[in-house]
Amino acid sequence: MKYSNIREETLKNKVEQDFFGKFDCTEIIRDIDFAVKLRRTVISVDFNDEYLLWAEAKAVPTDIQVMLSQLVLTIGKARTFDKILPPPFLGCFDCEKIAFVPYSEIQNIFYQNDFNWNVAPSNHETREFKQVYAQIKKIIDNDIPWETYLFDFEKDEKELKRFIRDNFVVGKSETAKIKIDKNNFIIIYNKWLETVQPTIAVKWEKAKARGIIDGDFYLADLLSEENKTLKEKLFVLLRDNYYEFDRIVDEDDIYNSKRAEFSDNQKAYKQFWAKYERPPLEEYWDYIVERRDLLVPQDVRERKGSFFTPKIWVELSQKYIADVLGKDWQDEYYVWDCAAGTGNLLAGLTNKYNIWASTLDKADVDVMKDRIRNGATLLESHVFQFDFLNDDFTKLPKGLHDIINDETKRKKMLIYINPPYAESGDSRQLSGTGKNKSEVSFTKIGEKYKSKIKNASNELFVQFLTRIYCEIPNCKIANFSKLKNLQSSNFSYFRELYQAKLEKIFLVPSYTFDNVKGNFPVGFFVWNTEEKVKFKSIVADVFKEINGEATFINNKTLHSFDNKKGKINEWLREYDEPLQYQSIGILVGDAPDFQHNRSICIQNEKGTGHYVYFSINSNNLIETCIYFAVRKVIPADWLNDRDQFLYPDNKWKKDLEFQNDCLAYTLFNNNIQSKYGVNHWIPFTEHEINARDKFDSHFMIGFIDGKIIKNGYSNLFEQQEDKFWIKREFSTEAQNVFEAGKNLWRYYHEQPKCNVNVSLYDIREYFQGRNENGKMNNKSSNETYNELIVKLRFALKILAKKIEPKVYEYRFLIR
Repeated sequence: MKYSNIREETLKNKVEQDFFGKFDCTEIIRDIDFAVKLRRTVISVDFNDEYLLWAEAKAVPTDIQVMLSQLVLTIGKARTFDKILPPPFLGCFDCEKIAFVPYSEIQNIFYQNDFNWNVAPSNHETREFKQVYAQIKKIIDNDIPWETYLFDFEKDEKELKRFIRDNFVVGKSETAKIKIDKNNFIIIYNKWLETVQPTIAVKWEKAKARGIIDGDFYLADLLSEENKTLKEKLFVLLRDNYYEFDRIVDEDDIYNSKRAEFSDNQKAYKQFWAKYERPPLEEYWDYIVERRDLLVPQDVRERKGSFFTPKIWVELSQKYIADVLGKDWQDEYYVWDCAAGTGNLLAGLTNKYNIWASTLDKADVDVMKDRIRNGATLLESHVFQFDFLNDDFTKLPKGLHDIINDETKRKKMLIYINPPYAESGDSRQLSGTGKNKSEVSFTKIGEKYKSKIKNASNELFVQFLTRIYCEIPNCKIANFSKLKNLQSSNFSYFRELYQAKLEKIFLVPSYTFDNVKGNFPVGFFVWNTEEKVKFKSIVADVFKEINGEATFINNKTLHSFDNKKGKINEWLREYDEPLQYQSIGILVGDAPDFQHNRSICIQNEKGTGHYVYFSINSNNLIETCIYFAVRKVIPADWLNDRDQFLYPDNKWKKDLEFQNDCLAYTLFNNNIQSKYGVNHWIPFTEHEINARDKFDSHFMIGFIDGKIIKNGYSNLFEQQEDKFWIKREFSTEAQNVFEAGKNLWRYYHEQPKCNVNVSLYDIREYFQGRNENGKMNNKSSNETYNELIVKLRFALKILAKKIEPKVYEYRFLIR
């Protein structure tokens, strides 16, 4: 062997030196072992990510297909190909050999539906690894002349060097255009979406409703020359300075309904396409057009709902169904998965004559039928394309239609689904930085029941549940979904309509599901719709995946809170003050659950997002600090993500220590910045921190010492003594926070040209600085500051732990 008895890192260095010396192999991309790119004398933003090879490396002799499978899982898990132009080749090498595979041969593996990319690539025992291994073996056996791409480092040294010389092309100038082929047309599309798509003057919702997507405009651009599309049989064609459709898109616009202009006279279009060489070689045209499905935008993919249900949760769900319906349920019940995808959820079921599977996407129907030919326990006649949120039941196969129309048989019908979790609004839209995805939830079912379930109709999974409940009455439902239908205040109308007995439920982390964004609990529910019961509460079983097994870790009680007095935002509104009182800051509030806690902050001025803005003054400072601390002291995790903060009992009013602890916690957690106005949040005197000059405001220290008037402090000396607030006495834990904060302020005031009215946020910004993107750095190069801020944060954690039990005692949260 050419490279025996050396470590993997040394092997990579040796291979680079011996065969890839003319290239740049220095970068490690998202856990890919070995990456080769053109070595350039001039760094260019546009061409800095042009790679020629991504490879897996092993120090010991390893099966090529094993190495390639691990590489594919590594790339797929990080979705590297969505962010960086893929190279012409994937590869692998060990101490004796190296192999290359054209990326285009592997590409389809990355876009298969219902595949769990979250597995560890190094675990060769997973079902996913074995599936990729089989796919790669099939490709290698059938499609690749292996003698062309496999080389022994010693025996084939000359041939290997010749292969690299001929295929890893060097000598391109820095201004050369990037060629487009079937390897990279998808990532170029993603870049096109960011720059060109926003400049096309078309009503996108109406275009999508008529079957035209963003990708059709991209294809018109891509397959063009001199601003004219060369391939005529496309949905959209580029005609010099406008696009032409093959159908009417907007029936309300009779003059321009079959064309779309550019809103910027093609400025962004020209700048973008100046970087790329088009059209691609004609040999790629048919392939690119045939793979239009890969250009379907994210909201449409969410609408289709191709969510992979991990095998361990599938197996656990079927055990829970058996616990409720009995061990013979597969023989006694008809089962319909009306959001089947590729049938992943039905794996393990045995009575194919009682199983029906439908899906929105014809491609998924084809996959299921192919699985049947390979042994899946389904009948081809029971697998069909059906849009559950838009199609009429008359389109169902006769056997299934007859069951739904038979009152007796309906009671033996089990709807077993993992429906899409898409919704019309997301956190970006709520913060004012994104658009409302209303077209995602615009369906016939959504419109039909919107007046009854109100905002809940924005959620696709709720639309599924509503149609099943209303139009397949008295059936059983077993579904995966988020917990909003049980807990969210926006779903109270849905809970009024959907009155069914929740027999059993378990919770698992959302991050175990592929394509699901966020970190929240996913529940599996078993419902009996024959029993009309409004949901109030239930004890759920909680599971996590540990060493590949479904492991029970705890129980958690879920409440609807529909009969409670209200939520924490309603409580805080009772302390809202007239604008006549001087404001010392603004509390930014948000929906009352852990999911939205990241938005909670205290700042100088009102912002522009869709939040609750609450003016703070001396009369409501304590209540504001309680609200802030209650929502911040308990860390958010996947399990408490949907827990609701409530209108509390009145016991907190007599607990002065609790109030003062919340005040102390908030004083050292806010986002007040002195550049936006007078800083009223300095909790020290000038003498305590050796300030170089007098503060502009002494409000906070006056409030703490009981020298601030209850109804405003601007006319302090005109008021009577009996209207003053009391002097604040702090617990040991709070005093430790003040002491740590005092040391930090004192150190800052030792710095040259310090800002005498500095806030905590200002101090952090001063020492930590900002990166090139304007984001505050996590640490400072000043070690003294780092030590002081760590001590402050540690003291705050101790104080938070002290406050936490009171959050439950005063029923801001219910366990």
